[in-house]
Amino acid sequence: PFYVVTETAVFGEGGGAGAGSVTHRAARRRVLAWVRSLTKRGVVIDGVVGEDSRHASALWNLRERISVALKHAGAVYKYDVSLPTERMYDLVVETRNRLAASTSASTSASTSFDASKVSVLGYGHLGDGNLHLNVSSPDGYHPALEAILEPFVYEWTAEQRGSISAEHGIGAMKPRELAHSKDEASIEAMRRVKEVFDPRGILNPYKVLPPRSTEHRSKL
Repeated sequence: PFYVVTETAVFGEGGGAGAGSVTHRAARRRVLAWVRSLTKRGVVIDGVVGEDSRHASALWNLRERISVALKHAGAVYKYDVSLPTERMYDLVVETRNRLAASTSASTSASTSFDASKVSVLGYGHLGDGNLHLNVSSPDGYHPALEAILEPFVYEWTAEQRGSISAEHGIGAMKPRELAHSKDEASIEAMRRVKEVFDPRGILNPYKVLPPRSTEHRSKL
């Protein structure tokens, strides 16, 4: 089963839509009826509807604090991808399977890691297919673990016709991975548009777009 957080907007007339108002009470009854209908149909196991804005914030915090908890658990490899909604969680399962099948035995303790300690989890936005894939390694970052994850995550995403970057952008870390989502002609078109507005390459340099194969970085 999955946990799903849903937020609704209530627009009031006259007396407003604050907690305790007629509009708010009516809206909450509708949401409760919806949750009951989903439970009756077997779509959900259980559900809770926020009593007020404070209760709603507490429910949202359960989701928002996942990333905070992961930071305390160790090193985290984070991937922000978009996928067809029906395939979102498949990437989590496939990544777990890939880790389980990996052989991490090594004669040198300095070059080995224990894959059994690595956790793979995912959460995101059902509305737009944005998956936050998180791989938590309590023993820290390791080249062998990264080799298992990359380029696998990007290639698998591309096979599903997804995007290797969703809400957090390409930035400075993913320009060379952009080819998994865009063909060279599209990337070149993006370069040319940027050059119109930034001919000297001084605006947000070295980000988003990979350099041309024969291109040298500006000395500015």
